[in-house]
Amino acid sequence: MKFISIIVVIIFVFSVISGCTSEDSTKNTEKNVPHEMRWGIYCLDLSTEDVTLIYSTDNKLTTLRLNYQFNRFVFSQRFDDSDESEEICSINIDGSDFQKLTDNNIWDLYPAWSPTGDKIAFLSLRGTDLDIYVMNSDGTNQEKLLDTGSHDADINWVGDYIAFTSGSSIWRVKSNGTQLTKVTSPPRAGEWGNANLPFGDYDPYISPDGTKIAFERLEDDTSAHGNYNIYLIDVDGTNETKITNTYWSQGFATWSNNGDKILFLVAAINDEGKYDLYVMNPDGTNVRKITPSYFPADFLCYAGVFSDDDSKIYFIGEWWS
Repeated sequence: MKFISIIVVIIFVFSVISGCTSEDSTKNTEKNVPHEMRWGIYCLDLSTEDVTLIYSTDNKLTTLRLNYQFNRFVFSQRFDDSDESEEICSINIDGSDFQKLTDNNIWDLYPAWSPTGDKIAFLSLRGTDLDIYVMNSDGTNQEKLLDTGSHDADINWVGDYIAFTSGSSIWRVKSNGTQLTKVTSPPRAGEWGNANLPFGDYDPYISPDGTKIAFERLEDDTSAHGNYNIYLIDVDGTNETKITNTYWSQGFATWSNNGDKILFLVAAINDEGKYDLYVMNPDGTNVRKITPSYFPADFLCYAGVFSDDDSKIYFIGEWWS
């Protein structure tokens, strides 16, 4: 079974693990990445390049999100090797008060906080396709918000609107499930080529002021990992602008809280695995890698988000060995 609309969450992130290398082989012997179990939630100080470990597990972690009160994460975690074991979990930013919010034999993933922090939207496979659900932040009152008739994916919630992916295009809907609107119409959307995803748009992330959406578009399939560029578009679907022109395997663009930076993941360049975090200005200028040079080649970075004052990056790290 192929879940096209969420493959970007599963395949894009993991498809180029073999052959992962560090872009800069220089190691800073005075710094080390804390290592307990295979997966962890980490904090990187952008000024000092110091990294701390917040939470560690041998179970796969995905989709780290920080609430708008800046005191708690939500993420999904597997509890065995099956999709059905993946559950929505939350934890304080100091690593305390771990909570398993869903607990069933259903695939639950890709959570996103409401602006007030009292609700969480997430994806769940409780029917024939992945639909958008909403629950209280303690896991109670789980209710279906939207079923578009196909697999939905890549949720982001800012203000009154939730942006998401469906049919390899970007959509938005009000947080009460009304006013469903298609935002992008990419060329060749849904067409399969030689890459790990069909052509189209993925992973929308709304700017803090609610006016723009960042997303990645698969534009070429000369690499099996997919050749993507990052775009911006107004929330009403106008003023679409390409802000990268590298065709790397890149995406998961995330805004800084003051809106002056975009954080994104570079999973591969051509056929060489990277799993590095980058930042750039919203106009695509000043692109720079922020993964420190002392990070070992077998430590992979995912799902970065900015701290409250944008001075730190929280991210998921995986030790691949």
